[in-house]
Amino acid sequence: MTQMTDAEQVLQQWIDEEKNIRARMITPGLADMADVMSKTGLQLIEDMFAGNTPPPNITQPLDFLMMHVKQGYVVFQGTPQESFYNPMGTIHGGWFATLLDSAMGCAVHTMMPICRAYTTAELSVNMVKAITTKVKRVRAIGEVVHCGRQLATAQARLVGSDGTLYAHATSTCLVFDMPKMEKK
Repeated sequence: MTQMTDAEQVLQQWIDEEKNIRARMITPGLADMADVMSKTGLQLIEDMFAGNTPPPNITQPLDFLMMHVKQGYVVFQGTPQESFYNPMGTIHGGWFATLLDSAMGCAVHTMMPICRAYTTAELSVNMVKAITTKVKRVRAIGEVVHCGRQLATAQARLVGSDGTLYAHATSTCLVFDMPKMEKK
């Protein structure tokens, strides 16, 4: 019987965590906007993570999900697939960018009070190593650098279970008021 390497143990832990989280998740979809606007950003993201609010539809076709959440910090895990390949036979940069933007955006969202929202205004992604399906899982680790009344900035890293850095990114988000909505 062969001993698992540290990277193999971490990967197995990631896969086990993913299985447990998927078991409680509800089908991706659109959340009721009145419900969204009645919660702080942290409450909403925690509700998604707990399986009480649907995660966004994009998580399904791009096969990624939220793994950890706390104020100013969100981790997504993704599974590279051949259907995400570019003509060069590696994962398309848009997939990298989507995971990183999602992690940073949700980290910023955790900082929003009730009736405040954000949108990505600038996204910069540095891809430093190609990903193929030989890489079984990656994690986009996003954290807020600054959150003010009008602007928020965040950074993220895309890493493998062995610690390999595949990409890093920064984002600037515009922060704004949302109108109050009545629950249906």
